[in-house]
Amino acid sequence: MSVDSIERKIDIVGIKKKYGRKEILRGIDLTIPFSSCIGILGGNGSGKTTLLSILAGIISADEGSFICESFDLLSDAKRRRFLVGIIPQKNPLIEELSCYDNLKLWHGRKYLDMDMVKKLGVTNFLNKRVSELSEGMKKRLAIACAVSRHSKILLMDEPSAALDIVAKDVIYNYIREFVSDGGIVILVTHDEGELKLCDRQYILKDGILLEYNFDGDIKKLAKMMGD
Repeated sequence: MSVDSIERKIDIVGIKKKYGRKEILRGIDLTIPFSSCIGILGGNGSGKTTLLSILAGIISADEGSFICESFDLLSDAKRRRFLVGIIPQKNPLIEELSCYDNLKLWHGRKYLDMDMVKKLGVTNFLNKRVSELSEGMKKRLAIACAVSRHSKILLMDEPSAALDIVAKDVIYNYIREFVSDGGIVILVTHDEGELKLCDRQYILKDGILLEYNFDGDIKKLAKMMGD
């Protein structure tokens, strides 16, 4: 994965989303340089997952754009699929199939990046059924399914939630390497370890994104999110 010198940022511009009369996102603006990780925090129902789902093309925005390489990825589905990978909070895998069969469904043999699969440690259980895996193994497989060799932007919804220390460490290391290789990671998180991976943190509250400098004070953060 490489990022040309002219492609140094993405721009999320004026994204709005309303359900009925309720405004979930009231105009999200965010510029993110490549080779960086940002964290988005917020209370339940604040719109964090909605924002990721819009950026991934799962749901449509009412207004706004998502600019990368001078293209609007909200309207250019083919380019979005090429550049963006999403790891949802809920397991997207087919439990009855083997890990390898899940990978083939997502990528096909031609585009499967076995180096990335090895980095995540998935080769250790490729032939196992997904239903036989621990939650940490499933999360690592889900990342391997979502990310292709040409992905530049990775959207992650609480990727290490409910995982043990070993599984978290594998995922943290993968995020660091993805960013070091020139990619962008957008994390929805409440996890202190994940927050420490982030170059910048934001709180999504009342439909607006507010920059927040996390200093390790969890009580202060909880108060900011709850006020």
